Amino acid sequence: MSAAELPEPDYLTPVRQAVLAAALPHIPFDGWSEAVLNRAITESGVDAGRALLAFPDGVMDLLEAFWVSLDNALGREVARHGLQEPRLSGRIAGALKIYISLLRPHREAVRRALALQALPQNAPGALMRLYRTVDVIWRAVGDQSTDFNFYTKRATLAAVVASVVTRWLAEGDGDSGQMDGFIERRVGNVLEFEKLKARIGGLTGHLPSPGPLLGRLAGRLTGAFRWP
Repeated sequence: MSAAELPEPDYLTPVRQAVLAAALPHIPFDGWSEAVLNRAITESGVDAGRALLAFPDGVMDLLEAFWVSLDNALGREVARHGLQEPRLSGRIAGALKIYISLLRPHREAVRRALALQALPQNAPGALMRLYRTVDVIWRAVGDQSTDFNFYTKRATLAAVVASVVTRWLAEGDGDSGQMDGFIERRVGNVLEFEKLKARIGGLTGHLPSPGPLLGRLAGRLTGAFRWP
């Protein structure tokens, strides 16, 4: 499985879902903690042995289950809405609006999750989770690129997703029109970048491997999620 792919459901998926559902009401008050995980295991009624198999890395696996559930829901909702907008920018903006709507019931859980992921030891995992969400969006809106564009599109949109989520957490849901406008402007930046890249298309064949590029982005993207 590549870093961007969602994990396939397995026999432990119902365990993860049950424990996550039991944990979410406690996270706004107690954060992503081992105590919350243990309480959720008890409240969910799942077998302790299966819970240990489902969450071998403790609360970080619970956090992973949270983001996986949101990414799966994002893919389903984008497919359900269809996003027939002919412009790519419209489809991407529509997908981001759906993503924010999925985050909305979990504002404090998202805030606490991003604060935990901002810790240096958790930064690599945070980058991979963001990259996976971006990959879900690009694939959902019909992107089929497999060349260097595959990486540059995702790196660029990752910065957009980070800024959109940060703006939403900072400003709340008071004016959805302003949030929608911000999303549309930021998505415009993605396409401006792609147009610029197209104008120098012949040069991309001489660019280095995208691996170091993604590595350098890790600090920037993680930093976008730091809170005062």
